[in-house]
Amino acid sequence: MRYSNIVVLTGAGISAESGIKTFRDQHGLWENHAIEDVATPEGFAANPALVHRFYNARRAQLLDPALKPNAAHLALAQLEQHHCAAGGQFLLITQNVDNLHQRAGSKRMIAMHGQLQQVKCVQSGRSQPWTGPLSPSEPCSCCTPTQPLRPDIVWFGEMPYQMEQIEQALRQADLFMAIGTSGQVYPAAGFAAVAAASGAYTVELNLAATRGEFAAGLYGPASKVVPQFITQLLNP
Repeated sequence: MRYSNIVVLTGAGISAESGIKTFRDQHGLWENHAIEDVATPEGFAANPALVHRFYNARRAQLLDPALKPNAAHLALAQLEQHHCAAGGQFLLITQNVDNLHQRAGSKRMIAMHGQLQQVKCVQSGRSQPWTGPLSPSEPCSCCTPTQPLRPDIVWFGEMPYQMEQIEQALRQADLFMAIGTSGQVYPAAGFAAVAAASGAYTVELNLAATRGEFAAGLYGPASKVVPQFITQLLNP
């Protein structure tokens, strides 16, 4: 393979074909809820019960046996396995909070917006796995006196996780792939420019072109264009 250091960014579009709805519609709603009510620290402070009900429903969806990784998730896991076995570097950065990349077999990844199947203490920030429902009265196990738990999701106004590691990886990449992301929300919207400034070849894989800053693009459903592009990478 001509590339040695691959960085991939994925967004809601890669999971849409598996049945995970995209983050918000054109009216600024997420599953019929105002974003400020369910995806901000202020919304949680004002109505923690509503926020917990909202994320409990999202978390429960991940336990549906009908929900499975699609061909795009599986192709990325295959690329990671083959590339790393050949001595290459690989990092998958996802904006998604579902667990489909992990279920597909991805290992070297950063969930920059958190994960539905994790919760954290509101005081210490300590995270722990959580697959069932969560209530406002559920205490943490790390503080004395105990503190409430909240979804381990990066809300508006909060800093995405592991930004220092992400920025370092982008500067070292020689191939950057953006898959199923609108490219409108920062800081992720600036990742392609950071990678390109360091000499990386940048490719957009999406339903349609988002911006003209990529060196190349392949457009269509993620389950088709991602395996197609990865097959080309692995079999030049």
